[in-house]
Amino acid sequence: MPQTNNPQTTFSIHPVSAALGAEIRDLDLSRPLDPATASALVEALDRHLVLVFRDQTLSDADFVRVSGHFGPLDKAPITENGRLHAPGYEEVYVISNIMENGRPIGALGAGESVWHADMTYLETPPYASSLYALEVPTEGGDTGFLSMFAAYDALPEPLKRRVEGLSIKHDSTTNSGGYLRRGFAPPVDVATSPGTVHPLVITHPTTNARALLLGRRPHAYIPGLPVAESEALLDEIWAAAVRPELAWHHRWRVGDLVMWDNRWTMHRRDPFPDDQRRLMHRTQIAVPAGRRQTVAA
Repeated sequence: MPQTNNPQTTFSIHPVSAALGAEIRDLDLSRPLDPATASALVEALDRHLVLVFRDQTLSDADFVRVSGHFGPLDKAPITENGRLHAPGYEEVYVISNIMENGRPIGALGAGESVWHADMTYLETPPYASSLYALEVPTEGGDTGFLSMFAAYDALPEPLKRRVEGLSIKHDSTTNSGGYLRRGFAPPVDVATSPGTVHPLVITHPTTNARALLLGRRPHAYIPGLPVAESEALLDEIWAAAVRPELAWHHRWRVGDLVMWDNRWTMHRRDPFPDDQRRLMHRTQIAVPAGRRQTVAA
């Protein structure tokens, strides 16, 4: 397997699937990373889109430090349960189904999370996310990842020609768990409901590889088309692009840290029994360190 060496650290990179994902081994993230190691990890994320670090023991301070090597961090978003972050760390978003004193300590509960990229309803969606497992259920709760380069490549040629030059509106009213965001009314007409319009097909600025930018299926709309035609075309795109053979699923263990490039992937969570505890901490990286967040239509 390829290795990266420097005076302080040696780690190895082990791809987990043909389309995306790699496990980083022999690296203790609780120890400070020297610049060469941090740069090598950024390059690994660029190349593999998803990185898995097993058997880590991290404080929230460690988690913020490690995530910060990849770029500036956003504050935890305002969720259906308010702004839920780790004590003293506004950058650390709590994702959990655990209740304490009758109140949820985190967001997104125990239900299924549909395929999505994070916060694509923004003009500039976030670059990447990191998720660290503190408690995991004994069944369910796996997270799937999908390369949007592979999703584009999987489209039949007539469908590729049909989507060329089209845009898509990314709904801003609900989150990936289907919860209504604060301050929004349930969408009634997808043609007029709030959201941000992005190109349906985007291009990597360095490799020129093409990728789909789908966001989420619920309440999406292709501007300029009758709603019925938009719905039919989006159903066709999703059926071709989101297939089990194109995805890789991560089975969580306590101490796992998983990081993904939000620009070129989608992810989803499998449901799990609500009587089993799940506690994850997440950071969101706004833009790549020292680089502008750019994609081309």
